[in-house]
Amino acid sequence: MSDVRLNQEEIDHLAQRHEWSSVRDILIEAIELVPTIALACSFGAEDMVLLDVLMQVEPNTKVFYLDTDVLFKETYELIDAAVKKYTIPNLIAVRSELTLTQQAAQFGEELWESQPDTCCAIRKVRPLTKILSTLEGWITGIRRDQSPTRAAAQVFEEDAKFGLVKINPLVRWTEKEVWNYLYEHEVPYNRLHDQGYPSIGCICCTKAVKPGEDPRSGRWSGFAKTECGLHR
Repeated sequence: MSDVRLNQEEIDHLAQRHEWSSVRDILIEAIELVPTIALACSFGAEDMVLLDVLMQVEPNTKVFYLDTDVLFKETYELIDAAVKKYTIPNLIAVRSELTLTQQAAQFGEELWESQPDTCCAIRKVRPLTKILSTLEGWITGIRRDQSPTRAAAQVFEEDAKFGLVKINPLVRWTEKEVWNYLYEHEVPYNRLHDQGYPSIGCICCTKAVKPGEDPRSGRWSGFAKTECGLHR
């Protein structure tokens, strides 16, 4: 696993200096300071904002997504649309070492129904850990107001879990700001967002939510789980 080249004092300084910086300036700084970096793109609304800016700043930056083999067809359609619009020269699909058939043989059918944490570990966390081990920094679309577990996120922070620098250019953005950007810049987005899906993951673990409900309440409904384990 990569060592964090920037020390904690430097990371804290960057976080303070860029608290109110534009997404563009944050990305430029991150790409300059971190030799090997990539955007972790789920093709959610926030990540589409980052992808749009990143393709303007440095289109050759690596972009990867976790293909769990159970994403919505609308998500795969958006990936095709994004590639058509931006090309994305260094787009990487990261998959589990186990096929769904192999997973079922080892752990039983529909593991997500009985052990969602185990399923997320196999199809998301382990593949993510593998690709992050080749990097020194990763860019994510998390925002502070998405959930209590993300409320303390900083623009730059040390990711102790994966041993690298984590850059969150949208931490202080609101949901309204995200959508204003998408509309104003004509950025493609997942059409499921128009059908009550504020947060979109795997088809087996994502449901629509009602107006006023927690945006992440549609993820792993019925379980005391709101995160897949990718973020602290």
